[in-house]
Amino acid sequence: MTVVLYENFRALFYAPFYAAHAIGAYAAEGADVTLCSSPDPASTAAALRAGTADVMWGGPLRVLLTHAADPASDLVCFCDVVQRDPFFVIGRTPKPDFRFADLIGLRFASVAEVPTPWLCLQDDLRRAGVDPAALSRVSGPSMAENAAALRAGTLDAVQLFQPHAEDLLISGAGHLWYAAASRGLTAYTTLVARRSVIAARRGELLAMVRAMRRTLRWIAATDAAEIAHALRDFFPDIPRDIFAAAIARYVALDLYAADPLMQRPGFDRLKATMRSGGALSHDVTFEACVDTSLAQQDVASA
Repeated sequence: MTVVLYENFRALFYAPFYAAHAIGAYAAEGADVTLCSSPDPASTAAALRAGTADVMWGGPLRVLLTHAADPASDLVCFCDVVQRDPFFVIGRTPKPDFRFADLIGLRFASVAEVPTPWLCLQDDLRRAGVDPAALSRVSGPSMAENAAALRAGTLDAVQLFQPHAEDLLISGAGHLWYAAASRGLTAYTTLVARRSVIAARRGELLAMVRAMRRTLRWIAATDAAEIAHALRDFFPDIPRDIFAAAIARYVALDLYAADPLMQRPGFDRLKATMRSGGALSHDVTFEACVDTSLAQQDVASA
């Protein structure tokens, strides 16, 4: 049977999910996977609950929120892919000795499209002794609009992901102040399914996990220009040099997991950011949100 996989939204840091299709990893592992687009992350999760989709990719943040609202939920992460935060703080002027306190008094725009980037950054600020409320922060315009405002000089610093960050860096219009991946493990994107689907279709989902491990190894061993070429049909509007440089930076930052087994410290760090930012009011356990059995089986047989 075909496994219906829902795309969370189109983003370059999700490169391994597209690469698995581009290099034939699913077919090589005996998995028949159909990729479907979803209008938004909330619709994707709803499709899982309704049975329209078998698997989605997305942030453990949404799984945590689901379990916080409904402890009986059987939604779980089962294959780790993006193990670190893919966002950057880009400034208008060079600041090689950047400290989080430097953002105070500046015109700063955080990411508004999704909640996780700002939740993680506000936790970084708190750990550095900086009150997030002390920032002159704008949240609302898109990342593309914020990048344009940085170029125009109406913002001093912006929070962005690739390729917006790389475009600013290559052009000289922006300077790297902070790569959030340098924080360390922060569970960011996994494959997600219902426990009932994992039980009913275990062999097929194990094949997906094997395919993702194959893909992660391919990304780690492949030149960024070749990766950009292989994924060009998924991102036809990104110039090839920016695409390759963006992927190279992500790989150098150890953004992608070495294998599909989620590490508890990354999950705990994400949960801590949600607690400090007020998104999560009480504890939700790793065991409730993560099923490591498929990844453990894959790693054991590797």
